[in-house]
Amino acid sequence: MNTRYFVFGATLCSMIGMGLTSCNNDDFLNVTQYNVVSSTAMFENDENAKMGMNGVYDMMVPDGDEDGATVTGDWGFKPQLFTGCHPTMDTQATGWDKDWNVQNWNANSGELLNGWKHAYIGISRANDFLAGLENSENVSASVKQTLTGEARAARAFFYHWLATTFGRVPMLATGETYSNTPYKERAQTYAEMWDFIIEDLENAVSLLDWTPMDNQYGRCTKGMALAYLGDAYMWKAYRCPEQKPECIQKASSAFKQIIDSGVYELNKSFTTLWDAAGVWDKEAIWEEVLDEGSNWGNWSNFTSRMWLVYYAACPENNGWGSLYLSWEWYTSFEKGDKRRDASACTGAVHNIDDYTTIDGQPLKSDYCYGYNPYNQVVLGNGENSKTYNFHFYNGEYAPSIWSMKFWRCDRGSWVGDNWTPAQIYWKRLANIYLDYAECLFILNGGDDATAWGLINKLRERAFGNLEVGHADELTAKYLPQIQNLIQWYADKGQANTDIPEKYPIPFNTETVTVRDAKEFYTWLKSEKGFDSEVWKIAVNEERRKELNCEWSLRPDMQRSGYMEDHINHNYPKRNNANLTDIPWSNRDVDYNEQKMDMPIPQDELDKNPLCDQNPGY
Repeated sequence: MNTRYFVFGATLCSMIGMGLTSCNNDDFLNVTQYNVVSSTAMFENDENAKMGMNGVYDMMVPDGDEDGATVTGDWGFKPQLFTGCHPTMDTQATGWDKDWNVQNWNANSGELLNGWKHAYIGISRANDFLAGLENSENVSASVKQTLTGEARAARAFFYHWLATTFGRVPMLATGETYSNTPYKERAQTYAEMWDFIIEDLENAVSLLDWTPMDNQYGRCTKGMALAYLGDAYMWKAYRCPEQKPECIQKASSAFKQIIDSGVYELNKSFTTLWDAAGVWDKEAIWEEVLDEGSNWGNWSNFTSRMWLVYYAACPENNGWGSLYLSWEWYTSFEKGDKRRDASACTGAVHNIDDYTTIDGQPLKSDYCYGYNPYNQVVLGNGENSKTYNFHFYNGEYAPSIWSMKFWRCDRGSWVGDNWTPAQIYWKRLANIYLDYAECLFILNGGDDATAWGLINKLRERAFGNLEVGHADELTAKYLPQIQNLIQWYADKGQANTDIPEKYPIPFNTETVTVRDAKEFYTWLKSEKGFDSEVWKIAVNEERRKELNCEWSLRPDMQRSGYMEDHINHNYPKRNNANLTDIPWSNRDVDYNEQKMDMPIPQDELDKNPLCDQNPGY
């Protein structure tokens, strides 16, 4: 394979003046311009057209200036964390962010408005680009075909986020933007809305190849379009139950094409998925890469989008407080499941030995207890004797668990230089395995050998069995970047000089026995009293372990019909007087399924009189 290039955040076209929500706020268009192509010149030749499409891709990542003064500069983390993970309670927060754990969001929540604006800017740019491309006589047929597929896939991507977050939304077609169509009602039916998205994706599938144009990873591909097409059909099945059998069959077909293509494969080790050395590994179908190569960021240089790391790190180690992981999630792992340690580090909790996981695994990790092994940070500002309670108290209680999917490189974001690359997976092969398994279970009455086999394959990987026989090659690929990171900080006087000689979480060298998924989740259903079928428990509990902090968690569990069962049994109502000494969450509100559709932002209702509000608000 040729050298891989990255498109996200590259070249910005003249369409920056066209993507706008109905609020018509020109300040919202102030984004960095690297290369400007006029609207007339954009379609004069193939290269200009490719640069024009980059104006759509620019909205795939946070936008903002070098000082971090942004309107939607958190895109990819906020609102996705708040809408896609916090309602499950597996991720939690302090401050005003905690409202997203207790269904206290509302039409004036700024994260919702920012996400709404960001998505419609992307849609408006795609619509302008598609209209210009369609009328162009100077762009070659092959380039026009691919760019049309990319633009339709990108438009569907933004609509997918809106539709899975807000329910029915206004559907702007090719040539329509909020500048020339400031007033538009929401789609009248779910079928109308999802058919629009499905048509885009089906066209993209037919127009795109498995390999991105010019080998530039970050461009939409057939695999990306198929992944969202299958997801869209599952959502239509959820919203239009009278069409469920046909929709699930079509979703199943889309997922099967991805699996059968041979283009994608699981990483041998789950632990390596978020390493900077593993960008666009073969498991990735669609991801957001937040980094600018080897640039080192500081308070005057935000090229690496280091805010994501602030949100994910322990507050005493320069974190912010938007992201904590729950003890209910942490205790859900079986003994030997490496996904727990690969995803999170905990504070050194004083009474941790009093509690175990669901099947008796000690909560105290051998590698991630009071310590982040990837950047060699001791939790608590380097105080080796520092101990925590189960709930970190920083004005408000939150679990003393922090994500290592995002907090892998940075050691001290508040001071000095830092390097903060991060990967946000929108779709990877593990998503497809679980979605395809769910389709097969639905089609075959809840018991399907292929579906159980896919879940078991993920579990074999989770327990390290795919690492066996590959430890040397995995070490050779992933360890040098970690060594270089520590050496760089050591040279700056910000770390010790003990450069690691092994990968932070050792790779398996011998195969271990993994309990069969059907057997384990049959036991778990009895143990916890779930109401759902065993297959639905298996698919969604595996999603919790595999996809924590990956934005699809709440949407997938919602369309699967598992959210209420999950909240009621994994987070039973409690009103704990003292959270410090117990590893459980305080839930004192009743789960309301209706609120899983977020409220249409009030700003949109005020400025678009044809738009109405969701029930429940």
